[in-house]
Amino acid sequence: MGNKIHQLSPKVRVMDQAAMERALMRLSYEIVEKSTDLSNLVLVGILTRGVPISKIIAANIRKNSGEDVPVGSLDITFYRDDLERINDFPKLNRPEVGIDINGKEVVLVDDVLFTGRTARAAIDALFAIGRPGKIRLAVLIDRGHRELPIRPDYIGKNVPTSLSEVVRVNVTETDGRANVEICEIVK
Repeated sequence: MGNKIHQLSPKVRVMDQAAMERALMRLSYEIVEKSTDLSNLVLVGILTRGVPISKIIAANIRKNSGEDVPVGSLDITFYRDDLERINDFPKLNRPEVGIDINGKEVVLVDDVLFTGRTARAAIDALFAIGRPGKIRLAVLIDRGHRELPIRPDYIGKNVPTSLSEVVRVNVTETDGRANVEICEIVK
């Protein structure tokens, strides 16, 4: 089967860098407001773009509350239910977060919520590592089309899309620019 490589053609820019910064600041405030104890809070970014987004949220929390919130990263490849669809030879890494999650209030952070399968895999991976006291989900973009009963607790922006579109989140750390685009697949 192998990797399916498609060209993406940007169709609409739904967020520029300033809009992303505002949305992430708002997410940071919401996380602080809903957290019962900031000293028990940890952020876990789902690779790839959830990690830099979680670092931005942590920096915003530090700036606004003075609290240093630990940030970990999570590779969920091993827990995906579609490995055969994405790659014939996936690189499987055992999940590690790099911080203690036992009894903690964990906020999983990802760039886009679509079917819910990535979030489900991330929750499975977290429980393979430890036992969080509470798990919440923060996403920059919620594009709908859920296949599983997963709902984010914190949403930067709802972006309705068709199934033929792709939402591409660019973050400076990995892409050299920050924006969110709706793209069409060019075959």
